[in-house]
Amino acid sequence: MGKVVAAIAAAMLLVACSGPPNTTAARSTTPPTWPPSQTPAAQESMVPLEASFERTIKQVLPSIVQITTEDGLGSGIVYDSAGHILTNAHVVGGAKQMTVTLATGSKAHDARLVKSFGGGDLAVIKVDDPKGLTPARFGDSSKLRVGQMVLAMGNPLGLSGSVTQGIVSAVGRTVTEPQDPESPGATITGAIQTSAAINPGNSGGGLVDLSGQVIGIPTLAAIDQDLGGGAAPGIGFAIPSNTATDIAAQIIRSGKVTNSHRAALGIRGSTVIGDDGQAAGVAVAKVDKGSAAANAGIKPGDVIISINGRETLSMATLAEVLSALQPGKQAKVGVVRLNGSTTTITVTLGVLPGD
Repeated sequence: MGKVVAAIAAAMLLVACSGPPNTTAARSTTPPTWPPSQTPAAQESMVPLEASFERTIKQVLPSIVQITTEDGLGSGIVYDSAGHILTNAHVVGGAKQMTVTLATGSKAHDARLVKSFGGGDLAVIKVDDPKGLTPARFGDSSKLRVGQMVLAMGNPLGLSGSVTQGIVSAVGRTVTEPQDPESPGATITGAIQTSAAINPGNSGGGLVDLSGQVIGIPTLAAIDQDLGGGAAPGIGFAIPSNTATDIAAQIIRSGKVTNSHRAALGIRGSTVIGDDGQAAGVAVAKVDKGSAAANAGIKPGDVIISINGRETLSMATLAEVLSALQPGKQAKVGVVRLNGSTTTITVTLGVLPGD
């Protein structure tokens, strides 16, 4: 499971349990019961919700698989009857071969990597023998509503076929994974924020609505630096199903991502640390031939400090700013040259490559 850092301010409100002294309010002489009794109407309202949970789990869980590589395990979703499985790029990592086990229990299936798209943290793998696999139904993530109930299904901590429940907390988030050996450092646009618990091993599984449709791919959990890097409860992120299925369809059709729909400069760089120890810009190490940056005259040794007036003082912020822009559009890029002079360069943005 990837992680995204979230700074969270917590406040505790203490409420007195007893009433004010010398109160004259009338008190009931009937002793309270525990648990509190429920009216028949309240009991009836709970039954359909519980039944919808059970029905959804029964319907979707056969489409959730556990993916095991030499380096670890994660989750995946059966995409089609040909045996293609959709998951996160960071689940498969650098593995070309892996095994797949149904969450409902079965013998392991041998599988191979079709293609990873690290820029969007998505990958497609394919099992050698698709017999017994049940393709999931994917919903339209653009129709999600904040407050809508969802279930997260996967294999957290290796506990096969686990389900957690929550709501859609927000939509349209832009989040960036910290880059490390277990994560491609992808920036995810339009991410779904959910309160359904997402733990290590959930990545690549399904975020599901109560009609039994997959509407997201659980990918990230927020961490709170004030808690020593521990998980921030109730804050997880999923890649929208519309994004995931678009990328998967391209990979299956062409063997690669032909259109990421994401803007790019076409540079390789690293974060510059200033004298104060803080991020101070992105140093350009390499400019891809024929890229947007090359065509605009950005060169190795330049330091990119802003795009359209927004500071880009780290690789993560540069990726986030670019993720909100469209390929083919012009952008004003603030650059510090090797001689220390500052200039603004107009760049016609390119497309983030699928490789």
